[in-house]
Parts: sequence; structure tokens; C-alpha cells
Amino acid sequence: MERARERSAGQREQRPAGPYVDLSGESPETELELLVHGVGGTTPEKMLGDPRMVRVTGDDTAAVFRRAEDAEGAPDGSGTGGEAGAERGRERRSGPVREAYVWCNLTSGDGSRALWLLLLPFMVVNLAHWMRPAAPGRPRVVRLYGLLVRLSALTLTVLLVAAACEVALDLVAWQCAGVQACVRRHSWLDFLSPAAGGWWSAPGRRLALAATLPVTLTGLLWYLSHRTWRAYESHRPLSSTPAATDDEQGPADDERGPAGGGAVPRSGGPEPGGDDAGPVGHGSALARPGFWYGRRLVARLRAAHTAAGLLTVAAAVTTPAARFDHRPGGPAVLDVLGLGLAAALLLCGAAVVVVVCRRGRSEWRLDQRLDRHLVRRLPLAALALLLLGLVYAGWSRPGWQSTGRLPGDPSFGALMLAQGLLVVALATVAGYLHRRRPDPRAGMRGLGGPAVALLACALGGVISGGVAQRVADWLDGTRALLTGPPVLLTWQASVIPPLLAVLLLLVAGLALHTARLARAERDRVRHEHPGEPEDPARTRAIAHARAMATLTDRAPLVVAVLTATTLVLGSVALAGALATRKTPVGAAHSTHHLVQAVAETSQALGSWLVGVGFLLFVTWGRRAYKDASARRTIGILWDVGTFWPRAAHPFAPPCYAERAVPDLTWRMATWTRRTGGRLVLSGHSQGSVLAAAAAWQLPPSVRGRVALLTYGSPLERLYGRWFPAHFGPPALAALHHDIDCWRNLYRRTDPIGGPVRVPDDTSPDVDHEPLRDPLAYGRTPDHPLPAPILGHSDYQTDPAFTRERARLLTRLHPELPGQRPELPE
Repeated sequence: MERARERSAGQREQRPAGPYVDLSGESPETELELLVHGVGGTTPEKMLGDPRMVRVTGDDTAAVFRRAEDAEGAPDGSGTGGEAGAERGRERRSGPVREAYVWCNLTSGDGSRALWLLLLPFMVVNLAHWMRPAAPGRPRVVRLYGLLVRLSALTLTVLLVAAACEVALDLVAWQCAGVQACVRRHSWLDFLSPAAGGWWSAPGRRLALAATLPVTLTGLLWYLSHRTWRAYESHRPLSSTPAATDDEQGPADDERGPAGGGAVPRSGGPEPGGDDAGPVGHGSALARPGFWYGRRLVARLRAAHTAAGLLTVAAAVTTPAARFDHRPGGPAVLDVLGLGLAAALLLCGAAVVVVVCRRGRSEWRLDQRLDRHLVRRLPLAALALLLLGLVYAGWSRPGWQSTGRLPGDPSFGALMLAQGLLVVALATVAGYLHRRRPDPRAGMRGLGGPAVALLACALGGVISGGVAQRVADWLDGTRALLTGPPVLLTWQASVIPPLLAVLLLLVAGLALHTARLARAERDRVRHEHPGEPEDPARTRAIAHARAMATLTDRAPLVVAVLTATTLVLGSVALAGALATRKTPVGAAHSTHHLVQAVAETSQALGSWLVGVGFLLFVTWGRRAYKDASARRTIGILWDVGTFWPRAAHPFAPPCYAERAVPDLTWRMATWTRRTGGRLVLSGHSQGSVLAAAAAWQLPPSVRGRVALLTYGSPLERLYGRWFPAHFGPPALAALHHDIDCWRNLYRRTDPIGGPVRVPDDTSPDVDHEPLRDPLAYGRTPDHPLPAPILGHSDYQTDPAFTRERARLLTRLHPELPGQRPELPE
């Protein structure tokens, strides 16, 4: 019989869950704990402490699991065995039935996903959209903030494609293929050499052929954005409001009120008489029905950015030919065609900018509209212009030769200047919003968004300059055959060594501060354990863990120093490139020998650092996706970045929360409707952020049966400081009011989690006092071996976890509420 049961359990593990079955009669299952893991991922076996797992619902990407014994007789039809099986499961456990929601495959898995790290600048600028200060009652200023971020994101797409054009069109096709000595060094370019006299040897045709690389890159970005949206972000959230159709018209979110100023009831728009902040009791836009469904905006931005990439390639191909045709005595017909094509490119580019500026997100309703004509026609129009440009550039032009750099060198300077102006304007808007409602806990006094946008632009510029410089060095090892990349890109790569020097000084300062703090913590540790034998090594270890945990709170200082240094060095690079029109080495040629040595070292070292850093970046990212221990070192930053929807840049890595939050809300709503029981939503680390987002999305009738238990949570420590419009004090206070039963556990040794600091005199405090870590200072009868310093892990092993979970279930009365929610069809 035992073997038969094991075979049956094994078959259930392989079988995907079927549709829910609504069983009549009273269910024996009235208490459920839904566990949500955090950064780094884990297995359901480890989460539930049992090797025999059954997938209750979900797929290979994200799913809910139970112990095999608990799945027997489950009231939702996911198990077998009836009430007798449920009784056997209760005999084997104490406390509520436990389920584990496993979402780690949304952010890890196949090593090929490490290529998403190459999209880091896009992810960073997308973060800037969500980092604005909270400012209810200022919808137009909020719209302006979102507009500036979206324009900054558009410049990053143009910069990436322009860098690919610089490498393929300028360095390879225009410069190297046009110099016989360079062709001899790289024989694979023989068929492009003018000395060969082949059909492809004409400069315009070489450019047309080299355009394959940036066009392929643009197409790959479009494909990844479309594919990841279908896999991650196309899941419809739980909502009782009817979804908008393609024929319905209405303003977008940023045209009706500030994103993050409040939420509307699920039954309609803002309450009568209410202001832009929305109804009382909701302090975050995460409660809006359409927040986790950005289908329309992503499709529109994807079309605009794809068209921008294609237009960038078209401009890079046609500009040299148009300049040649526009010379005195040039062919009149081709000159007219070149001018007409340039006008068409400018007109289509203006259309792209208008599309990016037109609208933001639609969050007030579940918006399923699609601007089908725009989404299809804008990229097709850009593709048609690109094809016309390729034909135009490939036309025979006797006497045309490729010399010097590809025309269009000033475009990089103009692009960098535009990015700087956008960041300055963004900082002005963010500062105004912060002054309207100052938040002392907000990172960098509300300037976190502009700082992050500047870092995204700088990261894109450094990568572009470094890659171009490395390719130029590879093509021309003697540095005498080719003119090289635009001087601005060389200047950008050359500022990396001084930037690293500043960072090393900052790290040294933080290390000294942490060492002093650790020494001060030793006295506190000794006073916390009176009467126990002194163990100096143990005391130092505990004090060091607490001191290291405080480094997270120094993040605003790090970002501020990094931003200020980047702004200064970027301004120097731009000014040096525009003033001298030479590389740093060329500009320092007639100066003091010490200045020459610094310029030569910075230029050479910067080029190599970018090349080596690029390889290490990809290698580390691939290892992090396959190795859980390595992933934890960057997991929190990456999971924070991909938690937010793609509201500014459609080519950013996909938002896993647009899949995870609907999963959690659907599971909680369906379970409470079928059982009428009580549910504890238990979230660790990043899982606590998903749990809070899911709790915001629950209908009020379901919310009354759900308690929230968070531990190791970055809700206030990271999200509240850096995303004040959505997780600031008013938002967390509103969540406390809505959920009521909420308890938060944290440790002083935890570098990620912390208190949520929700003051409320009408209900119990959210924060538990800091948990002891380690559980015992020395050896005791309960801990005969030294207790480990747990830090951010293993919160469930603390006795306080079981005690607080039981208290939450007690506070949820079984008779509340009487009415069960109706789910959408």
C-alpha cells in the first residue's frame, strides 16, 4: 500500500493542475499559509520541509506547491483522498496548511538569460520612472516627470544603435575596408576593398552591407521585448471592473492623475469630491486595477523604439551619400532624392517623439486596448525608409571614396548634450515634487530618479565608447592606419580610471566607518548578554555582522557620490571633445609630460577596462543565473529592477511581477471563496514586496480574510526610500489600514530587511522587536552547539515566527466576512 501511495504521489507531481472544482459542503480546510520566497530563489521542498511535493496549480515557470499529504483531499480539487486524506494530513502537521509559491524561474534559470544583463542601462532608466517623489495634487508635473524619463529612455535606444553603427559602418566598412593596409591585416574584408574592384567595394554598398549588424540588433530587441511580454506580462490581473476594449476611449493614467497619488475604487473612477490623491485608505497606485497590466504602453513604446533604431541606421547610411551628392557639381537627381529622404527621416523621427510623449500608463482600469495601426505602421514606415536609404546609398557614384571618419561624428555630442539637459530638467521637476511633500526618509531628498537616469545614460555612454575603442584597437593595432572612433567616445572611455579611483576612495571610507561601528557594537553585544561567559571572537562576529548590515543604509551616499562624479567627468569629457576635437592623448600632446602620461594612461586603461569589464559582466551574470550563491550577491538589485513594469523603456528586462502578482491574487481569491477560511500571506525578502503588491490588488471582501506576515522585508528600507510615490509612509500606512493583520519580523544583522515603521495608534504595531541573532550567545542546553548568525535567512526557524503566525490567525475571525467575492469570468 505504501508503494502504491508513493507511485500515486509521483504521478501527481508530474501532472499539471486542472481547473478548480467547487465542492459543496463544509471544507475541513480553514487555515492556509501561502509562502512566497525571496531573492535567489529556492525549492518547494526546502520551503515546506518535505521531499514529497505536489504542484497544486501553475506551470514550469511559476507554480504553487503543497506537501503530498496536504494535497490529499484539498478542497479545490487539486488532490485526492477526500476528507480522510485531509485528516491524515492534519495528523502529520501542526498549524495551517502550507503552500509555497515558487517564482524563481521568472528571474533565473537558463544561462542564456544572462544576456539580459546587456540591457542593464535600459533597466536602470526604467527604474527612474518609478523613483519620483510623491506629490498628490500635481498631475501635470507628474506627467512632465514621466515624459522626461521616457525621452531619456529613447535617447538610450538611439545611443545603443548608434554605437553599433559606429562599430559596423564607420570603423569596419568605412575606415578599415577603405584602407588597403588594414584590409591586409584582416583578410575577411578583401571583398570590400576598393583595390579588389568588386561590386561591394563602393562606399555606399559597404555601408549598406554593414547596416545588417545594427538592423539585426534592433530586430533582436524588438523580438525579445515581444516574446518576454507574452511569457511574463500578458497575464490578466484579478479585477472586478470590466476591461476596456479597443473601441473604448479614455485618458491614460498620467492624464487623469498622478501615478502613485492614490487608487480608485474597483467599482469605477475617483470618489465624488475626491482630489487627485484618490480615496482615503489607498496611498499607492499599486492598488489600481490596471497597474500590473501595461500591455498597451509596452506595445506603443516598443513600436516607437523599434522605429527609432531603424531610423538611426537609415540616417547613418544615407548621411554620407547625401553629403557627397550635395557637393557643388554633384548629380542633381540624387541630391533631390537625398534631401527628400532626409526630410522623410526627420518627419518619421518627429512622429516617434510624439508617440513617446503622447501618453503614459493606463492604471485606473484594466486597459486591453491596442493602438494597432500605430503599433504596426510606425515600425513599417521606418523599415521602408531604411530600405529606401539602403538603395539610395548603394547607387553607383563614380569618384566617391571613404576617407577619415564617417560623416555624423557630432551626433554623439548632440546626443550626450540632450541627455544632460533632460537629466537636469528631471532633477528640477523631482526637486519641486519633493518640496511639495517632503519625506525625510526619501533617498537623496527625492533626487534618486534623476540620479539613476544620469547613471543609465553614463553607463550607456561608457559601454558605447569602450566597445568602439576596443574594436578600433583590434582593427588597428598600430593606431596609425585608421582615424578611429569619434573623439567623444574615446573621452568617455578615458574617464573610467578616475571614476574608479573615486569609488575606491569611497569604499575605503565606508570600510573605516564600518570598522568603527563594529567596535561600538561590541559593547552593545556584551550588554545584551549579561551573566554569560565572555567570548571575544563571538562578540566580534556578531558586531561585525550588525555593522555590515548597516551598509545598505549608506546606499544614498554611494549613489550621490557616484552621480556627482559622473556628472563632473561627463561634463569634462564633453567639453574636452568639443573644444579640442582630439582624443585625450592628442589634446595633451603639447602639455606637460605629467599631463601627457595621465592622458595616455587613462585612454589606454579605460579602453581595456571596458573590454575586460564587459567579459566579466557577462561571465558573472551567466554564473549568477546558474549558481544560487553567486546570484544572491546581485539578486536584490536585479530583482528590484525587474520588479517594476516597463513604463519607460520597452527593451528593459521583463517585469516578473506582472506574472507573480496576478498569480498570488488569483490563488488567494479562489481559495477564500471556496473554503471561507483564513489565510496568512507569508513573504520573505523580495517575496514580501510581491505579497504586499498582491494584498493591494485583493478585493475588500477577500482582504478581510487575509493576514500579512513579512520577514527580512525591504519594503521600507529599500522600496520606501527609493520609491516614495508607491512605498512611502502614506502608502505603507494605507496598506496597514487595509490589511489590519500585518506583522513584520527583522534582525539587526539583516543587510536587506528592516522595520516598516508604520505609526498607527488605532491598531497593533506592525513591527516586531528585532529578533535575536544568533538565538544564543554561547552554548546552552537548547543550543549545545554554537548557534549560527542567520542575518537574512532562515526566519522560519525562529520561535517568534510560529508565534506571530498563530496570533495573526487568531486575529482573523472565522465569521468574517460573510459575503464571498465574485471573480471575473
